[in-house]
Amino acid sequence: MGAKLLCLCLLPALLAYYIYTPMPAELAQPWKVMVLCAPFRAVGHLSAVLDLLGLVHYMKGMRLITAMETVMVTSDENVTVTDTEFNNVPVLLYLPKRAPDGLRRAMVYFHGGGWCLGDAGMKSYDHTSRRTSNELDAVVVSVNYRLAPEHRFPVPFEDVYSATKFFLQSSVLAQYGVDPARVCVAGDSAGGNLAAAVAQQLLEDPEVKTKLKAQVLLYPALQALDLDLPSYRDNANKPLLSRLLMVRFWSEYFTSDPSLREAMASNRHVPAEAGHLLQFVNWSRLLPAGMRKGHVYAAPRPGSAALARRYPGFLDPRAAPLLGSDARLRQLPPTYILTCEHDVLRDDGAMYAQRLRNAGVSVTHDHAQDAFHGALLFISWPYELAVGHRLFNRYMQWLKENL
Repeated sequence: MGAKLLCLCLLPALLAYYIYTPMPAELAQPWKVMVLCAPFRAVGHLSAVLDLLGLVHYMKGMRLITAMETVMVTSDENVTVTDTEFNNVPVLLYLPKRAPDGLRRAMVYFHGGGWCLGDAGMKSYDHTSRRTSNELDAVVVSVNYRLAPEHRFPVPFEDVYSATKFFLQSSVLAQYGVDPARVCVAGDSAGGNLAAAVAQQLLEDPEVKTKLKAQVLLYPALQALDLDLPSYRDNANKPLLSRLLMVRFWSEYFTSDPSLREAMASNRHVPAEAGHLLQFVNWSRLLPAGMRKGHVYAAPRPGSAALARRYPGFLDPRAAPLLGSDARLRQLPPTYILTCEHDVLRDDGAMYAQRLRNAGVSVTHDHAQDAFHGALLFISWPYELAVGHRLFNRYMQWLKENL
């Protein structure tokens, strides 16, 4: 009896110890964030152990998160949902049921997950897609691109580009009652990376006649040249995305060779001959003073030329849209960028906002001081936070006014 009672007392204590993580004072609902992040941390630890034992690749283990969140996507009273393909790429198509007043807006959306995880059918993405479709009276195309490590760069980019290009055909837009002057691309995290890359690539494709009305980038990953930005330093262990996990996502996008991951972790992966590209990610010039926070800039130390030759993807603007030329950037449509203060990717979005402004593009940079990476998706039970609702509503309002 005594042993059972002791276990009964110890179990809650151990659970609380595991769940507890120090949180920034500005973070809204810190205890709820801790509880919501605990399953993610648990899957991460389990995946690391299985990977170390050689049983399951780390990213495949992490897909347990995707599996736990994926739901059977069905139509509801407001939106018809169809599981289909655009140019052999799986997509979920959301169409409002109410009779249209005229031609509709449209959004092509790319989910996040570090190019290795995620699915358009996850509860959070399904919920935001159907709300976007219903609230904007818009056609939403949510793309299920192939994932690394099975399909490395440029395959995920090629999938989303192919699906977008298919949808932008005048005949396809007409089929779904879409106004060709009111189409945007959007995505979060790695999906924001893909949205930015697609928007740039479309500018140079003579086969695409439809011009994007806007691009929406939610806490996007936009460069892998400098992984020692102030945001990487300040938020190395913040929820949900640690520095080490982001480095792992970047490296796995290109290869499972641990030498690239190790070089990225030490910020020594850019070869000397690519040093001229560092001007595009020089945070000492591109970040506002409030985000520099007294950090001293030091350019990444030169890395192995041989390593960059084997895995050149991180130097490609299709993987790192911040490397786009000024001439290319100035052709981009009005842009909404959301960044979160407690996020390793905060500075990527802020630097892109500044580069776009310098190029003359209309930019709304919405910075949330009390938010962390992924916060906007926490808007449905049981993963629900007040900050998620606030950020989603602001994002919807911008779309209502600009799309």
